[in-house]
Amino acid sequence: MKVLIAGGAGFIGSTIASACLDTGITPVILDNLSTGRAEFVKDRIFYRGDIADRSLIDRIFAEHPEIEAAVHCAALIVVPESVAHPLRYYQENVGKSIDFLSALVANECERFLFSSSAAIYQPGEDFAVDEASPISGTSPYAESKAMVERVLADAAHAYPLRVLSLRYFNPVGADPKMRTGLQVARPSHVLGKMIEAARTGAPFQVTGADWPTRDGSGIRDYVHVWDLAQAHVEALRRFDTVIDGSQRPYQVINLGTGNGTTVRELLDAFTAVLGRPIPTVTAPRRPGDSAGTYTRSDRARRLLEWEPTLSLKEGLQHSLSWAELRDEVLGSDPG
Repeated sequence: MKVLIAGGAGFIGSTIASACLDTGITPVILDNLSTGRAEFVKDRIFYRGDIADRSLIDRIFAEHPEIEAAVHCAALIVVPESVAHPLRYYQENVGKSIDFLSALVANECERFLFSSSAAIYQPGEDFAVDEASPISGTSPYAESKAMVERVLADAAHAYPLRVLSLRYFNPVGADPKMRTGLQVARPSHVLGKMIEAARTGAPFQVTGADWPTRDGSGIRDYVHVWDLAQAHVEALRRFDTVIDGSQRPYQVINLGTGNGTTVRELLDAFTAVLGRPIPTVTAPRRPGDSAGTYTRSDRARRLLEWEPTLSLKEGLQHSLSWAELRDEVLGSDPG
């Protein structure tokens, strides 16, 4: 099987590509390298370009007519940046996704996996959500994911197209074989900030201490990126049984652990793995932040026969191991 992976030079996309290769699926990678890395596509089938470039996508399918599915991981993902630059996020995440989808339909690619986000959910009273929970994004990033889902649902009912929308919770870790990991040197998410604090001595900021959670800090469902990648492999293998094109051509599946971990609990786990404390301060909420969610759904287990196998501790260990290797693999550039 060959699979087109848009955004396959990024953190999650490259990990999915590695998982595919390990199981005999050949990834064909499309990435403009705006945030992805050329090092992550070495010795892989790679096309550098934009998902909105129709002529390039036509060329990819002409050269690889055996492509059976597309995985769409290409997106901008920084929440505060999306608040500051909403038009850029809607153009990149929504507008270009429509262009990409149009090209796939024209090339008769009928299986589509979309990298969505749990950020689209409106948290319930206990912060647990399932696939039927209300949708209410708190940032342009989250809204862009929800908008693309609406486009995909309509397209799946109008064209010979079947769609699995995989709603990720919060990825941590790296490829356990250390082939790829988080590519940015100074990530904006909570674990990246903890690692930066450990390396530089700069205080880690607990952004928001007045959320209605058990300790006042935000709550998240931290799932290992390798487990996410394995879920994609299972989705590709079982696509035709999960999606009945005549009855339900569009399906959503949460990908999380089912465990809610607050930022302060994550900090405790991180310092335990690190073996020492890091300087910590409390700071105001960031623009676009929410209290957070975790999944209570077992749909992934039922439909994909998938459940996470790697622990939060392993995710933290792999994140720290990758942080030590990152500059050696990618260089010490500020990106």
